[in-house]
Amino acid sequence: MSPKDIRYTASQIIKLIKSVGFSLSRQSGSHMIFHNSKGVRITIPNHNSKTLHPKIVKNILRDAEIE
Repeated sequence: MSPKDIRYTASQIIKLIKSVGFSLSRQSGSHMIFHNSKGVRITIPNHNSKTLHPKIVKNILRDAEIE
C-alpha cells in the first residue's frame, strides 16, 4: 500500500491504536499523546474531522508497529 492510498482521520487512527494497547497519556492543545506498556509514545494531531497527511499516518503506523 503506497502512502497515497492511506487516508485516515485522527479519530480513525485513535480507534486503531487504542485497539493495539495504546492509551491517552495527555493532551497539549490539539495534539494527543498516547503511550503503550512498552513505553512507546505516539503523538496524533487531532484537528476536527480533517484527513491526516499520508506521511503522518505512515509515521504513526510505523511507530506503533502496525502494518
